[in-house]
Amino acid sequence: MIILIPFIQKMVRVDLRTIVLDVPSQDVISHDNVSVNVNAVVYFRVVDPEKAIIQVENFHEATSQLAQTTLRSVLGRHELDEMLAEREQLNFDIQEILDKQTNPWGIKIANVEIKHVDLDESMVRAIAKQAEAERERRAKVINAKGELEASANLLEAAEMLSKNPQAIQLRYLQTMSDISSDKTNTVIFPFPTEFSQIFKEKTKE
Repeated sequence: MIILIPFIQKMVRVDLRTIVLDVPSQDVISHDNVSVNVNAVVYFRVVDPEKAIIQVENFHEATSQLAQTTLRSVLGRHELDEMLAEREQLNFDIQEILDKQTNPWGIKIANVEIKHVDLDESMVRAIAKQAEAERERRAKVINAKGELEASANLLEAAEMLSKNPQAIQLRYLQTMSDISSDKTNTVIFPFPTEFSQIFKEKTKE
């Protein structure tokens, strides 16, 4: 039984269930000077009704305002790439700060989730160009590595063939066979490999 003194005391009902607080969209300037529009949702509940009523005038409004300022403060210390890639860590950081600041009000922050990080159209185009340039750079690097490996293999093969004249002859015959099987109008004139050795000796003289 609760006894109230009329005109001096009043009863206030407090919902102890988890409350879903939709944080309005906030304009945030990231650490790398990119303007983004961010909104989030906060899940909290009252664990101490007495503190929630006595220590703060309106705990729901106070929590909402605190969530908005904390969202701008935390995200403003990070770059755009971190906002997009490390959202889970950002959620945890915001939750930890809110939970610490709302604890004197008898409120427990259960979870914080960043819902959207929206960019303006010009920034979206700039990011798309950056991603395309990065893909082209990687393709050129891969192509250069492939050419380097191919040249190394050709050099190794040339060294092996130079040490074994019979291998050169076999390679020559294989090449002739491949060309003759091609259905084109190509005319082939066989050239004995011994002639190349004669020319090489004359060049040395």
